[in-house]
Amino acid sequence: MRGRTLANAAVILDEAQNTSSMQMKMFLTRLGENARMIVTGDPSQIDLPPGQVSGLDEAVGLLSSLKNVAHIAFSTSDVVRHELVSRIVEAYDGAAHAKRNSNKREKP
Repeated sequence: MRGRTLANAAVILDEAQNTSSMQMKMFLTRLGENARMIVTGDPSQIDLPPGQVSGLDEAVGLLSSLKNVAHIAFSTSDVVRHELVSRIVEAYDGAAHAKRNSNKREKP
């Protein structure tokens, strides 16, 4: 992608939670005239090596105050698969929340 400009295009980056910071920057800086970028990803499904920052998480934090940049976060109510999938997601989210809280209590 280096050296390319994506003009007159609609460009979608899917699974962006697994990009590094540099990969995300390289992608976003390809934006050309009359182009739109859509970046999708699920921060709860990051598959990067431990300690590596997700390019998606970083971009959301860095770019949230920029004009013409929007961030839309979906919730379990937006799941359009089988209704049981929403309950499965909620169960996993609840378990992750409980684990984070128990880890906080264990630290002196």
